[in-house]
Amino acid sequence: MSVLCGLPPLLECVYGVACARWAWKRCLHSAGHDSENWSVATAEEFEPVPRLCRYILGVYEDDLRQPQREPPEGYGINPDCLIVKKNYPDTGGRAPPYLLYLDHDHADIVLAIRGLNLAKESDYAVLLDNKLGKRKFDGGYVHNGLLKAAGLVLNAECEIMKQLLEKYPNYTLTITGHSLGSGVAALLTMVIAQNLDSLGNIDRKRIRCFAIAPARCMSLNLAVRYADVINSIVLQDDFLPRTATPLEDIFKSLFCLPCLLCLRCMRDTCISEEKMLKDPRRLYAPGRLYHIVERKPFRCGRFPPVVKTAVPVDGRFEHIVLSCNATSDHAIIWIEREARRALELMQERDHVTEIPAKQKMERQETLTREHNEEHKAALQRAVTLAVPHAFSPSHYGTFDELDEEQSDTSVRDSSPGSSRRSKTKNNWDELIERLYEKDESGHEMLKRSRSQ
Repeated sequence: MSVLCGLPPLLECVYGVACARWAWKRCLHSAGHDSENWSVATAEEFEPVPRLCRYILGVYEDDLRQPQREPPEGYGINPDCLIVKKNYPDTGGRAPPYLLYLDHDHADIVLAIRGLNLAKESDYAVLLDNKLGKRKFDGGYVHNGLLKAAGLVLNAECEIMKQLLEKYPNYTLTITGHSLGSGVAALLTMVIAQNLDSLGNIDRKRIRCFAIAPARCMSLNLAVRYADVINSIVLQDDFLPRTATPLEDIFKSLFCLPCLLCLRCMRDTCISEEKMLKDPRRLYAPGRLYHIVERKPFRCGRFPPVVKTAVPVDGRFEHIVLSCNATSDHAIIWIEREARRALELMQERDHVTEIPAKQKMERQETLTREHNEEHKAALQRAVTLAVPHAFSPSHYGTFDELDEEQSDTSVRDSSPGSSRRSKTKNNWDELIERLYEKDESGHEMLKRSRSQ
């Protein structure tokens, strides 16, 4: 009897120790833990990030000839090279404002999309146009409102981009965006990568995306599969790439965001990573990740920023960092400044070592090869972890036979040379819907074959 009387206090002690251990671990978890095993990025691969941030900031300007924010030397926008700049009246509020810029200095055609405008209801309408698992696409799930916004931008600018790519065959097409715009940019890149013929049959290597402070907009299998063309840039403790809370729920609770983050942090701690990976509807930050780390736990101030990179499958920014900088690290101004500092440090180290031009070229080739190998390893890792709809890479590329057949069919159906569309402009909204329908029918066929 005395043993039974002593049991409740003992259970209370065990429970108290467990709670204290959880709180201690959560408080000690810093942003550096997310990328501590990743490799260090090089100046060559990180070079576009600071100037792309400046292009995104250019969308906010009313007059590029008299900018409100004076850019650093070498990072300005030449107004004479601006091709298109559209604001909310031009997009009808169905997509964020954006600009199309011809960067002759870097042989680049840039489409830059701005982030969320807290004063615009139309931006909230884009975010709220979704429900978890509502939109299936290419064997995975994506955010419905962001995909529709991407289709609208493509409808408007597809012909201009095609003409520019044909006129400048050695230029790359870079799509970039911040926050809300990063999700639109990533999904826009994904649609283009599936329909390269619609932009003049360009090589997949000519397109790339840099999602700055990315929103979680696609399921894990898509995030890994498109890591060869999509890159995400995250500054230290930024909350948005880390919370799996749907975007529509985040911005419904915008004025109590710290409370929401704390509650989500507690909830995610109780969910095993295996369960997270097995949920096909769970959305993730897209593509290859670049993590700018500049603070350390229990240290005051900022340190020289270090950029880590990887194509992770498990541990892909799954835990929110309880930090007072979780929201400030999301600001495009801070990201641009710290990315520029990180790039300058990389270039200084390269200058000190005085690497010859030939060796730089060889290092770039080696880097490309290592990235390809890492991408294939990530795809295989996804299969090992039984991520839904994941598959091993083949010599045909990053798609399995079913997806290759669907992609080829969709390209043939939507190519400018087809008789049905030879004299009309491509409608990307219809194309996206056809891909969605093919995805549905393809998965039904796959389920039937597996059941047999």
